[in-house]
Amino acid sequence: MRKILYLIVFIGFSSVHAGSYDDFFKAIKENNGAAVTELLQRGFDVNAVNPAGEHGLLLAFREPHLKVAHALMAWPKVTAESRSAQDESPLMLAALHGLLAECQTLIKLGADVNKPGWAPLHYAATKGHLAVMALLLEEHAYIDAASPNGTTPLMMAAHYGTASAVKLLLEGDADPTLKNDLGLSAFDFAQSAKRLESAALISAFIRGRQPKGVW
Repeated sequence: MRKILYLIVFIGFSSVHAGSYDDFFKAIKENNGAAVTELLQRGFDVNAVNPAGEHGLLLAFREPHLKVAHALMAWPKVTAESRSAQDESPLMLAALHGLLAECQTLIKLGADVNKPGWAPLHYAATKGHLAVMALLLEEHAYIDAASPNGTTPLMMAAHYGTASAVKLLLEGDADPTLKNDLGLSAFDFAQSAKRLESAALISAFIRGRQPKGVW
């Protein structure tokens, strides 16, 4: 009789947990921060992952769904550093969207500013988010971080970002002479995208680094 009672309790607990699991990821999808908080208060795991192995915080910043992101970041023991199958982190996605305050919070929660491979600075530079770029550099982000194919944040800024982002990185001592695995430099990236102002900035910076009297 006792075994039967335990079985009934276990089945009931499993059903409730399964329902909470579905409700949790449904709330994230709908940007329902209040529903997420209610589930967490009932004991649901803030670091639960979906069937693809992705944390709720990662999903929230992908959209971005900021009501949910704020609810999750405010919860104790939330994991700020996780990875998607594409090796993206919540901080990378927040940087891509230019979310300065959220980037600051993620860093305080332990997000990795210098994750190997594609890094948050690459993502911020891609969209030319100057305030986020400055924050990451203040937090000791490696300015010449190399992606798996050797692409640097300066190259991303030169091709996809803005001249202001290129200028910020150059003034921060980014190396414009570096080349990726295809042998392309930041200047090449700028020219291929017809970013003439960025190309001129990079060219002028390289000339300025040469010793006087060198032609």
